Amino acid sequence: MTDFAPTDRVLVSPRYLAGAGTDKIPDVIGPLVHLFDWRAEQNPQQVRLTHPQGTAALEFTPESPDGLWWKIENVEPHWQIQISRQAPIEAVSAVAQSLPQLLGDHRHAGQISITTLSLREIAVTNRWVRAPDNSAYSSPDSHCSVHHRPRPGVGWSFEHSVYDGFDTHWSATFTDAVPAPLVAQFFSHLASSTPVERQYREIPFLSRDLSAAIITPAHSASLGAHVHHALAQIPQPRPPAAPPRRP
Repeated sequence: MTDFAPTDRVLVSPRYLAGAGTDKIPDVIGPLVHLFDWRAEQNPQQVRLTHPQGTAALEFTPESPDGLWWKIENVEPHWQIQISRQAPIEAVSAVAQSLPQLLGDHRHAGQISITTLSLREIAVTNRWVRAPDNSAYSSPDSHCSVHHRPRPGVGWSFEHSVYDGFDTHWSATFTDAVPAPLVAQFFSHLASSTPVERQYREIPFLSRDLSAAIITPAHSASLGAHVHHALAQIPQPRPPAAPPRRP
């Protein structure tokens, strides 16, 4: 039983459990068009944004039969990023907004920060578990993982599901030539402990009802909403065990 109505605004952490956040899709598309002059083309199936010199493109395909909503591609050197539907929009927009700067367009660099941390440093900061050979990291609850597969055409991949459940699967793949800061940018905004805002109905069913995520109101009368959420993340002490009965 929950106290939240389907349309209530809530804060959710960890981010990888929060669902897509479709009302924030303009955060991905808008800056490229309005700040960096990328050309937009739209048809009923797809939105395509193209770099002013035609050297890179971003495609948003919400009707994609394989669920791959986002594709970012660079011409020379050739590399590609593909991200599926339920990936949190905050990580997607972090990649898209930093893309112009990493391609040499430094307008608005003061407004768009790019992480300087390595993947290992991001993992350690957020308590992700490292494989002995540094080839993979897993979230503290094991629902999300990132793998390095250094084979031709393959680089880093992110995979997520909750108990292999319906509508909790999502993935993101970065080919081996993708600039390392773009991979780190995605990981940084995925692993962050800062909650994201969603409508309650947007959160995948298993994330909500198996208590896999921390969910608190987006507005709090007594405390700030983020303070309320931070307190909810603190593990509650277990009550002391009752003394054994004497025979």
